[in-house]
Amino acid sequence: AENPTLHPAGVNTASTHTHGPYSITNPLGRNHMREENYPVPPTDQGTTPHGTNRRALLTGTALTAVGIATAGTLASCATEQKQNDSKDNKSQEVKDTHSFFGEHQSGISTEVQDRMYFVALTLKTTDKEEIKKLFKDWTAASQKLMAGEVVGDVSTYEAPPKDTGEAYDLSAAHLTLTFGLGRSFFVDKDNKDRFGFKDKLPAALVNIPKMSGDALDDKRSGGDLCIQACADDPQVAFHAIRNLIRIAAGRAVVHWSQLGFGRTASTSTSQVTARNLFGFKDGTNNLKIQEPELLKKHVWASSENSEGNPDWMNGGTYLAARRIRMIIETWDRSRLHEQEDIIGRTKVSGAPLSGGEEFTTPDFNMKGKNGPIIPDDSHMRLMHPNQNNGVQMLRRGFNYTDGSDGLGHLDAGLFFIAFVCDPRTHFIPLLDTMTQSDALSEYLKHTGSAVFAVPPGIKDENDFIASGLF
Repeated sequence: AENPTLHPAGVNTASTHTHGPYSITNPLGRNHMREENYPVPPTDQGTTPHGTNRRALLTGTALTAVGIATAGTLASCATEQKQNDSKDNKSQEVKDTHSFFGEHQSGISTEVQDRMYFVALTLKTTDKEEIKKLFKDWTAASQKLMAGEVVGDVSTYEAPPKDTGEAYDLSAAHLTLTFGLGRSFFVDKDNKDRFGFKDKLPAALVNIPKMSGDALDDKRSGGDLCIQACADDPQVAFHAIRNLIRIAAGRAVVHWSQLGFGRTASTSTSQVTARNLFGFKDGTNNLKIQEPELLKKHVWASSENSEGNPDWMNGGTYLAARRIRMIIETWDRSRLHEQEDIIGRTKVSGAPLSGGEEFTTPDFNMKGKNGPIIPDDSHMRLMHPNQNNGVQMLRRGFNYTDGSDGLGHLDAGLFFIAFVCDPRTHFIPLLDTMTQSDALSEYLKHTGSAVFAVPPGIKDENDFIASGLF
């Protein structure tokens, strides 16, 4: 096992170091641990100082060891460790954290990572103050998680640890956390107030109407709340969601969740365009974080781009999610030229069929042998901004695989995520066009769907998630 093993204090093991009520075995060796931000030994047994770095926690316990070896041996080891770690840190230290605070929530206009864990939750409490407390608790924990710090104080040996521990020896891995509110957070199916927030319901937070070919599973759709965790390391993303769910105990429970691997879009000009499970480059025309004016126009909600936008949502956005299963086995039997006609691009380079390179502007008027060289029902033509009154979205989806369907077919595809200023104008019309007219739809099956209002960012340590509601 790569995680440290916890034993009661006093166990005499050569690689065990005592720390308060715990002793921590580090099977990875001294040089695996980093020196920076060594925690100060707690003055009260059973507590950990504020802001303890997860990886430094292990190093700190080694430096405060008592009774394991003679004082001279311990001093020698500590000195050697500090010398080795100092050399390692100078050459290997990497800043891999994002700030939790800002005008907008993280995980939107930040460079998209390669791993995701998404969860939708159902509220169990009906107490408005309890919901407020939950949001504050999540805010405090999220600051630590995104900084690569331990969640909560170290518990006594007689109580469960407050941090589940699977990320103790892992860095922050560019973790981002994004929180959203579903329509059912505000009103029930009969449009009745649920928790006292009906008067805060954004006009743009609508249910997606039934689309052609929908095979939606209620157990994979909707939700009162959502959390999106993205990171470079899947275990870091899982650890974040696991601990936030744990903090919500008694107040909210998991409705559904989805793991994602391999981004299916680039959100920065420094990233190459990723490929989906059909093997094609995906999201070539995606918005980029280097385009603030376009993000302001198409992503960040305001009274200018979202009719009826409430003040508390200014600077927020809307997250539209679709779990789209790809019928991979049928696709893999299709001829290459058929695949390229369906997509509207070449498979290897991603260039439009009208010629050029990946980012060459497509010529939709160019003729081929049997009509437009980029077919009228091709995915790229139908979804291109030039064919949709200039409407754009910030895509941040991921590939997924959930085993098989029991019939010998892979259950794999795209967990589509897009951030838009208003689903009524920037998502639903495009989805309707795609499901009705796109040749690609023959190979797709939509099995999950949700829309969430994502409040603006948390300004500082005195602010909290969705504070504008209270």
